[in-house]
Amino acid sequence: MDYKIFRIINQLAGRYSVLDMLMILISNKVRYLFAFVLMLMWLRGYSQRKVTVYAVISATFTVLIKMLIQCFYFKPRPFMKRRVRILIPSKMNSAFLSTHMLLTTAVSTSIFLRERILGSVMWILSLLTGFSRIWVGHHYPSDIIRSLFVGSLTSIMVEKIFGSLKIMNRKTKNCYAPTRK
Repeated sequence: MDYKIFRIINQLAGRYSVLDMLMILISNKVRYLFAFVLMLMWLRGYSQRKVTVYAVISATFTVLIKMLIQCFYFKPRPFMKRRVRILIPSKMNSAFLSTHMLLTTAVSTSIFLRERILGSVMWILSLLTGFSRIWVGHHYPSDIIRSLFVGSLTSIMVEKIFGSLKIMNRKTKNCYAPTRK
């Protein structure tokens, strides 16, 4: 089933040059948009900074989880086992979790938990990133779904754990609160 869905999406690659360029752009560059949004949020004030900190912590934990899993489990990328249409070069590492999808999902979920509208837009961009990773031939749909789950769960856990630590909240609020004269 996983391969069948992969084939349905990946066989479209190479047919429409405009869509191919768009998918390559999304696959390679959307993560920089996420970093830019986080930088803008950092500049907007205390509550936005808190979201940014949570997003960075979530993204870091998701990458650490991926690194830990890769120590014990290897799943070949689609182009390593089969003839697929690959639009851009890729590393020959495990496809079990998509780093692009982990990072974008962790950030978008962190934002969504505090800012629903911006978070929804970021979630749509995350889903497009996952779709593009299948389109360019780098991941199976199950890799994307697993990454979505791990990234979201990590962000929710970070929000619950750090959101409940009143001491940390008070200290960071005092550090970033504007001084009054």
